Amino acid sequence: MSRILTKETTDQTSFARQLRQAGNPAEKLLWSTLRRRQFFGLKFRKQVPIGPYIVDFLCVQRKIVIEIDGDSHYEDGKQEYDQKRDQFLQQHGLRILRVGHRETLQNIDGVVERIRLFLGLEHT
Repeated sequence: MSRILTKETTDQTSFARQLRQAGNPAEKLLWSTLRRRQFFGLKFRKQVPIGPYIVDFLCVQRKIVIEIDGDSHYEDGKQEYDQKRDQFLQQHGLRILRVGHRETLQNIDGVVERIRLFLGLEHT
């Protein structure tokens, strides 16, 4: 997997950096839970270039990608793009968990619980 984590282009890396700095409210809220190994000691990275794509959150240790989907993910053509992207990530051994933007803002505890269950982690 380390191969696909290499920087594809300077533009893509620069764009990922801009996304990390800007972020949307849902990403910022979830990041406040995932960062600094606060979530079961797992290291998550935010806005990571993987091949031709940039994922919202990545845990290399558990090979999981978490995507926060806003309304734009339901526009024409976007679902096909997401399927192609998911297929690429899965072919590289990654599992993808998609959560909604609104759901994240309105029920962060529920989203965090979904992540815990997705990873098969026990409460400590």
